[in-house]
Amino acid sequence: MEYDIFFSISQTPDHEGYTPNEEEMFRNYFEQVECADRLGFGVAWIAQAHLSTQTQQQNDQPVVPHWKGEVGLCTDFPQLALETFQRTSKIDVGSAVISILAGGGPIPVAERIANTLQFLKLRGDKRKLHVGFSAGRFEFMARPYGITPRNEIEKAAWPALRGQIFMEAGEVFLRLLRGDTLHSDDVKDTVLTKEHFRNKEDWTNLLETAGGEVEAISFERRYEFEEISIVPTQFPKEQLELVAGTHDPYAQVFFNQILPVKVFNLSITSPDVIEATHQRMRDCFHQDGGKWERRDMPRTTFVFLNAEGDLDEEQQNLAAQKEAELALGAYWRALDGTLDPDKVKKAANNALIGNPKEVAKQALERFHPEDRIMTWFDFFNHDSARVMRNMEAWMTQVVPLIEKGLERIL
Repeated sequence: MEYDIFFSISQTPDHEGYTPNEEEMFRNYFEQVECADRLGFGVAWIAQAHLSTQTQQQNDQPVVPHWKGEVGLCTDFPQLALETFQRTSKIDVGSAVISILAGGGPIPVAERIANTLQFLKLRGDKRKLHVGFSAGRFEFMARPYGITPRNEIEKAAWPALRGQIFMEAGEVFLRLLRGDTLHSDDVKDTVLTKEHFRNKEDWTNLLETAGGEVEAISFERRYEFEEISIVPTQFPKEQLELVAGTHDPYAQVFFNQILPVKVFNLSITSPDVIEATHQRMRDCFHQDGGKWERRDMPRTTFVFLNAEGDLDEEQQNLAAQKEAELALGAYWRALDGTLDPDKVKKAANNALIGNPKEVAKQALERFHPEDRIMTWFDFFNHDSARVMRNMEAWMTQVVPLIEKGLERIL
C-alpha cells in the first residue's frame, strides 16, 4: 500500500462550535503539511473551493443551506501548491479538486497549471504536480461563470447537460495542456440521448420541452474561440499527473483518448463501482501513461485514530468511536440541517476508527494490497497538535502493522 494525505482546510465549526479564523486555518495547514513531509506521506492533496459558502445561502437555490462556515479556504491551488513546495522537500502536491468550470473556465486554468510547472522547473524541483480536476463540488461555484441553463430546453436537460459541459471543458483543458493549437470548432459536439439520463422521466421531460420525439438533441458549445494555445510551452510535462474527479464512465474513457488521466475515488464509493472502474481503466487508460495500476485511483478515507498515551487500548477505541460520531454528526448536520443516524453509520463504515491495532486491522480488511490510500485526518478537527499526533501515529504505529499484515497475505 501507499499512503497519501488529504487537507480540507475547511473553516467550519467543530462539534464544540469552535471555528478558527483564516490565518489560523492556514497556519494549521502549513505546519501539518510540513509534518506530513517529514513523516513520508506520498502526496499532499489539497481541497479547492470557490466563493463563499455562507454567502451563497442568500441565493434563491442555495446548494448547502445549512452549512456553517466555509467549505474550504483554498481558492487558488497553483499559488498554494508553489508555497507548499517551497516549505517541503519530498512530498508531492495535488489538487482535490480544481473546478475547470469555475475561475474563468478551462483555458485560464490550463495556463495556470502550465505556469506552476514552469516555476517548479526553474527551482530545479523534480517533484510532481497532481492535478485533480472536475466540474466542482457545488454548482454555485460555477454559476457566476455562466454555467447555468441558457433557455428552457437547457433547463430541462440540465441533469445530464452539466456533465456534458464538463466533458467539453475537459477536452479544452487537456488539449491545451497537451500543447495543441485549438479552435472551438475542433471540440466535440454536445449531443444528448436518453442514455445520458439516469432516469426515463428526465429524458421524457426534455422531449416534451423540446416539442418532439427525437433520438438526440444537440446543444451549442459553452466555449467559443478562434485558434488559441497556451504559454508557457516548455513546462515539464513529465511532472504533471492528471486525475479526473468523476465516476462517469463516458468521461473517463473520453479523457483518456487525449492524455493519460487517472481517477479520483470518494470515501463512500461502493466496492462494485471501484472494481468496475479499475476494469474499465485497464482497458482505456492512455498508452502514454503505461499500464493501469490500482494506485492510479487514490482511495479517500476518513481516519479517526486514537493513540493517546494516557489511554489503554480499549479506551482508545471508545474515544476514537466517540470522536468519529461527533465529527460525522457535525458534518451531516451542516449538510442536511438534521442529524440522520443512518447516514452517520454509513459514513463511519467507510472510515478507519480506533486505536493503531484496530485501524491497521480495518485497513487490511478494506483495502487491496496495491491500493493507494488518501488519509484524511483534519475532518472537522481544528486541534492541529492532535491532528499531527494522529498523522505520526499512523506512520509510526499503524503503517508497520499494515505492512506486517501484508507480508503474511502476500
